Amino acid sequence: MQSSRIAEKSTPYWWEAAPVQPLPEQPLAKQVDVVIVGAGYAGLTAGLTLARAGRSVAVLDKMNPGEGASSRNGGITSGNIRLDYAELVRKYGEEHANAIEAEGKAAREFIYDFIRNEGLNCDFSLTGRFYGAIGKEQYETMARSAEKLQKALGVDSYAVPHAEQRQYLGTDYYRGGTVRMDIGGLHPAKYHAEILRITLAAGVTVHSNTAVQSITKDATGFRVETAVGTITGRQVLICTNGYTDGADPWLRRRLVPVRSRIIATEELSPELMMKLMPRKMMCGESKVLGYYYRPSPDGKRILLGGRDASQSGDPAAPTVALRDGLIHLFPELADVKISHSWFGNVAMHRDMLPRIFEHDGLTYATGFCGSGVVWAPWIGSRAAHKLLDDDQRKSAFDFRPMSSIPFYAGKPYFMPAFIQVYRLQDRIALARATR
Repeated sequence: MQSSRIAEKSTPYWWEAAPVQPLPEQPLAKQVDVVIVGAGYAGLTAGLTLARAGRSVAVLDKMNPGEGASSRNGGITSGNIRLDYAELVRKYGEEHANAIEAEGKAAREFIYDFIRNEGLNCDFSLTGRFYGAIGKEQYETMARSAEKLQKALGVDSYAVPHAEQRQYLGTDYYRGGTVRMDIGGLHPAKYHAEILRITLAAGVTVHSNTAVQSITKDATGFRVETAVGTITGRQVLICTNGYTDGADPWLRRRLVPVRSRIIATEELSPELMMKLMPRKMMCGESKVLGYYYRPSPDGKRILLGGRDASQSGDPAAPTVALRDGLIHLFPELADVKISHSWFGNVAMHRDMLPRIFEHDGLTYATGFCGSGVVWAPWIGSRAAHKLLDDDQRKSAFDFRPMSSIPFYAGKPYFMPAFIQVYRLQDRIALARATR
């Protein structure tokens, strides 16, 4: 059974207002200063930065620009760092850990300034995010973290006890939660389209349906062989993230593409939307495989996403699971239709931090671990400054490459088993939680 029998459409809800499409065909330049592989948020933001600094830039994408994760994600400006502070200190030392934490705040501020200063029409709203606790113990831990965040970084963050929860979210499922007011929502496909618009206006050449087949060093820099011809560049920046393919087997051994699926409801009444999402916040929860969800920018639908264990085709089961999760949160939606169900790849890796690094002379900006709305433009821009030898804008995420994964060459055969383990961990945590 196909998901189309459950959802009316299997294409992203975001494509209704901002469909991805090929750019007009144009010949490849023989040589440019910088060749960028990947025309998502990271590649385009890097190209924009470089072009405005006077570099000639060509961006190559094997699909249409933005057709991958950039137009498929939830549009939440979370900028999550997967490792907690204690783990960051253990792995990288206190000074580096502090720099990473501080850069999370700087990255969000960069995005918001970017949207405002460039006049990007992407339905952005700084709504805040509610994060639900599955038990009283989780609530106490989250409340302390919110207090620490407020004191350490000046982020407007606070705890919401269970008794006040319905003022923020119309569900009784959680046992309280926390709010961060520096997180908001946008329309991801419009956001990408607007970045593409200003990048093209800056003089960057962007090529659709131009798959890179190989990259080799030559006397002038790098020779990039593509499906439509050859281009050389003094520098090359790789921004393929969850859509990395066999053209770069070294990177492919380090990034695991994981499906993330989102469903959208049909339009709901204003009264029901006000009951379920009274503050129109972005939302998440304290589970390993927690849902992320939000109102649509027009406030008429609820979109809910989570990890998808499937690896091929478009099976029905992941859509059913998300629909069941939505109804578990909001029983009022039991009879509501699902209008859209779609998926895209996020890129996970062993170190679980966004990264800028070099290998064999190539520069990489990748590994956003499901938080690319914030991290991809930030890391892309920082990588561009790296290519410009701008040491004043060096990133805390600019260090060694992530580790390779043993016995892995690009097909994540182990992910279904990992997903089941994570689900078991969530069931155990829920069973042990004080409800």
